[in-house]
Amino acid sequence: MTPTPRRDVVVLGSTGSIGTQAVDLVRVNPDRFRVVALTAGGGNRDLFEQQVAEFRPGFADLGEEASCAAAGLDCDVVLNGMSGAVGLRPTLAALDAGNTLALANKESLIIGGPVVTARAKPGQIVPVDSEHSALAQCLRGGRADEVRRLVLTASGGPFRGRSRDDLHDVTPEQALAHPTWSMGPLVTINSATLVNKGLEVIEAHLLFGLPFERIDVVVHPTSVVHSMVEFHDGSTIAQASPPSMLIPIALGLGWPDRVPDAAPGMDWTRPETWQFLPLDEDAFPAVALARTAGGRGGTAPAVYNAANEVCVQAFLDGEMRFTDIVPTIERVLAAHDVPSNQTDLTVDDVLAADAWARARAATL
Repeated sequence: MTPTPRRDVVVLGSTGSIGTQAVDLVRVNPDRFRVVALTAGGGNRDLFEQQVAEFRPGFADLGEEASCAAAGLDCDVVLNGMSGAVGLRPTLAALDAGNTLALANKESLIIGGPVVTARAKPGQIVPVDSEHSALAQCLRGGRADEVRRLVLTASGGPFRGRSRDDLHDVTPEQALAHPTWSMGPLVTINSATLVNKGLEVIEAHLLFGLPFERIDVVVHPTSVVHSMVEFHDGSTIAQASPPSMLIPIALGLGWPDRVPDAAPGMDWTRPETWQFLPLDEDAFPAVALARTAGGRGGTAPAVYNAANEVCVQAFLDGEMRFTDIVPTIERVLAAHDVPSNQTDLTVDDVLAADAWARARAATL
């Protein structure tokens, strides 16, 4: 068996949830991967300094500009593990440099939309979100013209089964107590509101080219089946593994090759029940609102994302109710005018819409 050549890896957001797990994978697979650059936002300087001391990359610095510079370095793969819209420019830098982009920063694809997809060569973006990594794996089982629909699974978050009235007085501590995943605060709150799933619907549309009416969401509380692809003959292929980001991160770094023993697999000697439930869109309207934003196109997805980021921080700071997050996003979207001819979207258009939506959300 021919040894797999070692890959030079750039990790953006190295001190976050995705970044630290990527660094862990590199640590235990030194024959497969080598860290050549690390960047972070600066919120955990001690950890960043420890990582730099351990891996001694050729480039290491803090901030968005540093991430743009690192993403453009000569390397095999750039893992964008940054959080939020700040990841857009580094994503574009990686694509423009011709590097493979292992994309965990879904926001950069969602808000950039055609700006990002137009710069990406076929196969250059490898999804790291567990759901989209699952879809990419399942799509290996058939031709593109055989696909009937994509099915994204959602855990339902900590408030699955509750009515909208039941959610009126939930606290940030309750919303941060995710039942199956350990993530950063923004993504965890997004999972509680299901904004995260709404963003993932837009992401799936952009990654795989299917219209929104052929992208479904189903609630799957145990997060074992990460997503599914239904083919036109009625067959459905699902990707299953214990809830861990190590497998999609490893696939992102090694794609199309798998990394042996990236994470423990399923224990098929134990009884296991898989439950799938319809999404309660009355209690959790974020997915339907995301479809609306995605359908409008242009800068509407950027407005959806930016307004949400402001609302999440306000909720964490005790300045707004949990149940006001999605209605506020809806009000911001309603106030945003997407030009009918907005086909030649630019980075400046996206960033201007992002800034407008943040200010509007803060005012509301």
